[in-house]
Amino acid sequence: MYLTPRHTAIIDMAKQHGRVTVEDLATEFGVTPQTIRKDLNDLCDQRHLTRIHGGALYPSGIENMQYEARRKIAADEKAAIGRAAARLIPDSASLFINIGTTTEAVSRALLDHNGLMVITNNINVANRMRVYPSIEVVIAGGVVRGADGGIVGEAAVDFIRQFKVDYAVIGASAIDQDGALLDFDFREVKVAQAIIANARHVILVADSTKFERTAPVRIGHLSQVDTFITDQCGFEAIRAICAEAEVRLIESGR
Repeated sequence: MYLTPRHTAIIDMAKQHGRVTVEDLATEFGVTPQTIRKDLNDLCDQRHLTRIHGGALYPSGIENMQYEARRKIAADEKAAIGRAAARLIPDSASLFINIGTTTEAVSRALLDHNGLMVITNNINVANRMRVYPSIEVVIAGGVVRGADGGIVGEAAVDFIRQFKVDYAVIGASAIDQDGALLDFDFREVKVAQAIIANARHVILVADSTKFERTAPVRIGHLSQVDTFITDQCGFEAIRAICAEAEVRLIESGR
């Protein structure tokens, strides 16, 4: 189907930012929200975008979007999730913090804690937290992924297995309706699995856009975590999994 100049511009904006909203697009192009909704429906029917409530996502396919673009998606929601997770972690705790923009939001919210021992395979987390004398930072060794500063591979897995910590903070690129936690890089998944296996309390942090995405590699299942923090969960299947597996569900947006 022929793409109008506005359709092409909408796709470019979604590709750049990862997400577009009806409200922002209506303002950008000086048209009504109804016109934008029709544009988005047409683009989603053609599989250029993936429809979500209030807007659309650039489809992930088998590749993850650029890290800086991911940081901008649901930034306020991620900050609220980060604060909610930080409230669960006491001073003087040991914890893993995995790769991801939402786990980074948790690291920012933890900066006023004292006596933490933070083990991470995320260079961005290590660089932010290392300057705080009340926080001891231990960073995994391995292959550094240029796209996002994540440390992945077997060396990182072996390093993680040396520890048994109080808490783990993990993310996921996508959450399936059957509770599967999904990601893009099998090397990163192996590190995440080692983190889950070596923590007493696992906290999954993921904003609600992750329910709308897909990824090809399985990390594990929602039932394997102890606490799941999201901004809002509108899916009864996910709520049912949490209830059955006794996973504490925290909605930071409510």
